[in-house]
Amino acid sequence: MSIEFHRRMLADRVRHEAFRAALKYAIRPGQSTVADIGAGVGVLAFFARQLGAREVWLYDPGAALGLAETVAARNGIDGLHFVQARSLDVESPPLVDVVVAEVLGNFAYEENVLETLRDARRFLKPGGTLIPASIEQWAAPVTADRFERDLSSWREVGFGIDWSDAERMTRNNMYVYPIEPEDLLPHSARRWDALDFRGPIESRRNGRVAWELSSAATVFGFALWWECTLAPGVVLSTSPHAPRTHWDQIYLPLQEAIRAQAGDTVALALTTETGGGEGGIEVRWSVLQERRGRLLAEHRLSIGDGWLAQ
Repeated sequence: MSIEFHRRMLADRVRHEAFRAALKYAIRPGQSTVADIGAGVGVLAFFARQLGAREVWLYDPGAALGLAETVAARNGIDGLHFVQARSLDVESPPLVDVVVAEVLGNFAYEENVLETLRDARRFLKPGGTLIPASIEQWAAPVTADRFERDLSSWREVGFGIDWSDAERMTRNNMYVYPIEPEDLLPHSARRWDALDFRGPIESRRNGRVAWELSSAATVFGFALWWECTLAPGVVLSTSPHAPRTHWDQIYLPLQEAIRAQAGDTVALALTTETGGGEGGIEVRWSVLQERRGRLLAEHRLSIGDGWLAQ
């Protein structure tokens, strides 16, 4: 992994301030022990020690952990234990008062956050604190055409060659874009999934949301984002309406735009499953357009149909 990934993440003050506030809430200075799962270059572990954690264990399988150890030595940060391994592979870990695991992607579940946090609870002492605590996922129709123009570039290749099969595959993918509030149908955010990481965690997630349009609109796709509660009163959001972070939003395309009239209903159903498809996650979405109870359009897409077989 390039250091550039970590540079961008470390430049994200919104992320840092939120996780630092959550750690401050959870840590009892001089008493609490902490495990930082997916520690990377160690910034959250360093925060924990600055906030008074007695000892911190850093778990990460990557080379970034070596850099974390170097930075800690340069800055005189002690009380750290570096474990170069996936937390899921660690047997009989020392139990701690606080587990922090920032393993969230642009699409919340893409970095195996569900499996990681489900397993991370075995690192906690009884009554210990898990950071993050819960997450919500949100969706809204995209009515701006700028992403559509990008994905339809197959039509501009020219030379008398029809690339419609390739374009169809292109649309069976999800994309990372910086989406702005003005790209969305106004006042249209709907929550499609909610999960408490302290309770049962299923790798398969399902959700359905619908919109009844008050005026005519063209829907080109859907934006997805998440809001994560790290601790009571501490929420980290990737909403287009929230302060910008190093995360962007997800864009789900359609095979063709939905041209809706006032009174039409547009419904989005989502299924995600970690461990399936390329990149460790499968995402499927279907979209219905209805007018006075009559089905006008139906779209079914899956990122499994957007990959070239190896």
